[in-house]
Amino acid sequence: MNPLLRSLVDQGGGLVTRAEAGQALPVWILERAVRTGHLRRMLPGVYLDARLEPTSRLLRRAALHYGRGRGALSHTTALDVWGVRSHLPGEAVHLTVPAGSGLRSRPGLTIHQQRDFTAEPPQVVVRRGLSVTRIERALVDAWPLLPSADAPGPVIRAVNDRLTTPARIVAAMARAPKLTGRVRLRVLLDRLAAGCHSALEIWGHDHVFSGSGMPSFQRQVRMRVAGRTVYLDVYAEHERVDFELDGAATHGDLRQREIDLRRDAALAALGILVVRFTHRRLVRETAAVRQEVLAILAARRTRAPADRPSR
Repeated sequence: MNPLLRSLVDQGGGLVTRAEAGQALPVWILERAVRTGHLRRMLPGVYLDARLEPTSRLLRRAALHYGRGRGALSHTTALDVWGVRSHLPGEAVHLTVPAGSGLRSRPGLTIHQQRDFTAEPPQVVVRRGLSVTRIERALVDAWPLLPSADAPGPVIRAVNDRLTTPARIVAAMARAPKLTGRVRLRVLLDRLAAGCHSALEIWGHDHVFSGSGMPSFQRQVRMRVAGRTVYLDVYAEHERVDFELDGAATHGDLRQREIDLRRDAALAALGILVVRFTHRRLVRETAAVRQEVLAILAARRTRAPADRPSR
């Protein structure tokens, strides 16, 4: 390969554009490098060092080069850049560009034309060296693209990781009035705003810990116990009962079981009863779990106030 062209490719981390090459040398040198197999065309006007494998990062950088500074990674691609969902093999790279840009989708690349879009703050930020839409917009845009069972995960993780808040996602929804699945997303955000931190807690909120006979529970209550901070999943303050919802991943984890037992003993010393429900019971024996919760709360209410230690 021409030494100057090789230098441009190396400076570009394995990528070079036709425009960049054309400013430094005759275009026929670039075309010859493609014909001789030294470069491969990834997208119109964007070329990759043939010695390199087209990794996901290279594909994303190529997409941004194709956008010529007018686009930003978006939708499910943005979720991966933000670290709330992993890019799956075979998934296309998503790039949002201004309407009327003239850019169109290619194999492995989906172009989204958006009115009033500019690849600048506040709509776009740079994360991991890549231009990407803000997390709230990425979550809203990706929502209808994901399978129904998988769509809540990135939203829950983004809120739990404090990358955003339910209120900010609701504000982003206002800019997408035709969003498919809008009601489901709004319900999810309401549950997160109420203190739920996982899909299992949301299930519990909707099917067990609400409705007739149930008190107003507190969720994710922060408490200092035995010199450490713990969070109570679903707490009935008057009855002093903490209902813990154990996810499927905790089943069979002996180390986690020991931690839970020590924590429960410390709470018991403060007069707080800890009741644990497994994922399987919550989902498969919902009615029975609900009846147990009501019975436990009723039994705790019969205790004399003097028997209840102060918090």
